[in-house]
Amino acid sequence: MNRYPWTTTLRPFSMKKIVVLLSLAALATSAVADEVAVMQIQSGEKIQRVVIEFYEEAAPLTVANFKKLASKRFYNGTAFHRVFPLQMIQGGDPLSKNKNATGIGTGGPGYTLPAEIGRKHLAGTVAAARLPDKINPARVSNGSQFYITLTPMPQLDGQYTVFGHVIEGLDALNAISKLRTDTNDSPLERVVIQGVHIVSRETAQTGGNWFQRVYYRHF
Repeated sequence: MNRYPWTTTLRPFSMKKIVVLLSLAALATSAVADEVAVMQIQSGEKIQRVVIEFYEEAAPLTVANFKKLASKRFYNGTAFHRVFPLQMIQGGDPLSKNKNATGIGTGGPGYTLPAEIGRKHLAGTVAAARLPDKINPARVSNGSQFYITLTPMPQLDGQYTVFGHVIEGLDALNAISKLRTDTNDSPLERVVIQGVHIVSRETAQTGGNWFQRVYYRHF
């Protein structure tokens, strides 16, 4: 039985078939490499957008999973449940949709993802959260939770799957990170992800009002 349900046992291929498959994979990667995630975030009365580009080649499984969850509106209504001033914010837990739920920070979609470790932690890095090494020596990632570093954090390099980078909205995230928190580092002011939409980079650059129109039409 396979350890991971998303893998399959492949029959032997001829060299010619392997070359064809690699070519098709390269074409598929180039076709989606210019997709970005446009995230609409509400903090108090402010509604701001954050745009994330993906590292398709470095973390293909993690990127594909994030896009899948976004297309299913999984992140809609989730909150950023941990913040550290000008350092990091964390979100993606479905339990956070209910602000009074217990165990916020431990939820997920019901599965994990294999580690795809390679990229460094820069300002704006988007990476998959996971359990500590003591209980997670394989460093598998939570299926939905992610964090965003607001400053370079080389101490985390080589330990977590980095799968994207913020290219717009880092100032908004910095402001969110400075909100007052409780003893669990959770913001006292609820910060909600209203929606995430996967679009081409060109579409995302058409202007700040674009996501507002798409949000109300599709979510």
